[in-house]
Amino acid sequence: MRSTTLSFLSLLLFLIACTTKPVAIKTAPVKIIFDTDCGPDYDDVGALAFLHAMADSGKAEILATVASNSHELVAPSISVINTYFGRADLAIGVLKTEGVNLGSSQHWADSIVFKYPHKNLETIEGTDALSTYRRILNDQPDSSVTIITVGFLTNLKNLLLSQPDNISPLKGSDLVSRKVKKLIAMAGWFPEGREFNVYMDAVASEYVFKNWPGTITFTGYEIGKDIFTGLKLINSEISNSPVKDAFRIAMACSEEDKNGRMSWDETAVLIGIYGIEGFFDTARGKIIIHPDGSNSWEDNPQGNHFYVKQKMDVNEMSSFIEKRMMHQPVIK
Repeated sequence: MRSTTLSFLSLLLFLIACTTKPVAIKTAPVKIIFDTDCGPDYDDVGALAFLHAMADSGKAEILATVASNSHELVAPSISVINTYFGRADLAIGVLKTEGVNLGSSQHWADSIVFKYPHKNLETIEGTDALSTYRRILNDQPDSSVTIITVGFLTNLKNLLLSQPDNISPLKGSDLVSRKVKKLIAMAGWFPEGREFNVYMDAVASEYVFKNWPGTITFTGYEIGKDIFTGLKLINSEISNSPVKDAFRIAMACSEEDKNGRMSWDETAVLIGIYGIEGFFDTARGKIIIHPDGSNSWEDNPQGNHFYVKQKMDVNEMSSFIEKRMMHQPVIK
């Protein structure tokens, strides 16, 4: 009798296991502050489009978009993309201290600012990057925020050096230590080289990389230079898109972009949302910044710095990224 009962229970458990659908585990969206120079190059536009696609899919929550370049077209360009994707009220922080002021000769930025709706300049100019960082971080749960920087490190240096104020009783380094989970940086050239985002404000770069109280994951120049995106986008039937227009205008101005634009900034967004698993391998250690803005690398199994090495086939990664860049706004 006992044997029959056990056999019946085993059969019942087997039938339940076969007919019960697996329970999908829903992960919380990654909380992102996106810091960009958005002007000297236009891969920033692709990265912003990628990020908004992730927000529309529920994989990301964009807390703020911050400019590390004080050129007059940078913040309006960011606002154009935010507005296009239905996030016109998303916080935009503007660099107010001494730093890089650099535009582009390709006229994509002035073109999209002229053509597409965005916040007025007075509103944008009134929002300080440092206070934006401090306010956003102060309002978030501990160890919850991922910062993705694809421009100069000026804002992050200012954040680390900031003192207690009416926003937070914490100094900047303590606020970062408490609130920031990850820093992803499109910066550097590995294992050694001289990369634009680092050398344009080498003082800020060195300070941030020496004093950041958590881990930093770097996607270097050598990664994005082999990943081309934009051709599918500009040859698509998508219309009235500032993302497509930026790529269409800028790509036509450069012979080196005939096969697509190198995708440095998009890789940082990819890592910020998806992580490295399946996409990259990593080396662990410490970045060293030299007086001329170049960098070298020291391997260290206990180091807080990581740089990524390509693992996924670059053509496959190009398609993965561009598919998300081509995402269209969700009608709300």
